[in-house]
Amino acid sequence: MTLLRLAWRNLLGAGTRTALNVLVLSLTFVAIVASLGLLEGMNQQTARAMVEAEVGGGQLWHPRYDPFDPLALAEAHGAPPPAARRMIADGSAAAILVVPGTFYPNGRLRPLLLKGIDPGQRVLALPTGPLAADGDEIPILIGQRTARACGLAVGDTVTLQWRDAAGTIDARDARVVEVMRTPVQSVDLNQAWLPLERLRGLAAMPGEATLVVAARDVVPPDDAGAWRSRSQDELLADVRSLVRSKAVGAAIVYVLLLFLSMLAIFDTQVLSLFRRRKEIGTLMALGMPRGTVAALFTLEGALHGVLAVVAGALYGAPLLARFARVGWKLSVKADSYGFALGDTLYPVYSLRVVALTLLGLLLVTTFVSFLPTRRIASLQPTEALRGRAG
Repeated sequence: MTLLRLAWRNLLGAGTRTALNVLVLSLTFVAIVASLGLLEGMNQQTARAMVEAEVGGGQLWHPRYDPFDPLALAEAHGAPPPAARRMIADGSAAAILVVPGTFYPNGRLRPLLLKGIDPGQRVLALPTGPLAADGDEIPILIGQRTARACGLAVGDTVTLQWRDAAGTIDARDARVVEVMRTPVQSVDLNQAWLPLERLRGLAAMPGEATLVVAARDVVPPDDAGAWRSRSQDELLADVRSLVRSKAVGAAIVYVLLLFLSMLAIFDTQVLSLFRRRKEIGTLMALGMPRGTVAALFTLEGALHGVLAVVAGALYGAPLLARFARVGWKLSVKADSYGFALGDTLYPVYSLRVVALTLLGLLLVTTFVSFLPTRRIASLQPTEALRGRAG
């Protein structure tokens, strides 16, 4: 306890030097926590949006279905297995039929995917209700990206063209009944959603589907025969891998911030040892062991980290709390980054992130504070009392 009081008194005596070190360390602490919160928020926000709009609790795929192979889509349809049909009947899953097609907005040709879905489904957070509209024209639901790229709005008419199961090319006029706003590009860009039974009739694929999406709290069945079961974790693996790659890049910035902060602590310790040679010699002459003197200087350096954490909590906690509440407004270009983030990214600060950052900062500060004290082992008290480095 005496050693702690002595270290504390020495820190207060340093005045401005201590304040600057604490400020630099606290800024590093707050910056790292803020960055990690952004990455965690990106991960959770993207995963949540994809689960609500596309992934659900998992999916069953037709054996020929490959979302990255458009040439295989023409054959990727069939009757869902019995287990999937039971889930569709009780509302815990939704069937989706995917048919490659083309449409002609304002006289231009544009390839797209025609996706059939039950207008009354509650599995995915898509505004499919308007697809139940009656009329000779086919009702379609498109996303804001498709609408913006093609110059379409609610009420506009556009010509759709597709090839049915027999290979016959057909075309019909369709009316845009809804333009949805969603952060998930994979259910928006170059896609048009139709009533499932209407698309089945147009494509001559009665009772067929390309994939079946389970509700968020439902696991797709494993006994699906030739149909392939895809869990929620498998479907989100690419997104999470992308977030991890961003975290690796951010880690380089964390290391640089820590390096600059630790350099300040190291220089402070070296300067302190040089200026306080007579004090060190006096302590050793009075019988204080070398190890205790080294511990005193190490403790002083470590207290910089403790004060930095306290200072960071005082101004960082309200700042980060407001940041988490208001979020970070993203530019329009952020929509092309591949993350389903929407207009605003909301960081998430977990106790684990804060605790690990705090612990890492204290450990590194203590270690860097200890390094210069190794010179004390070779310092002679008589030389130190004369003010010599030894």
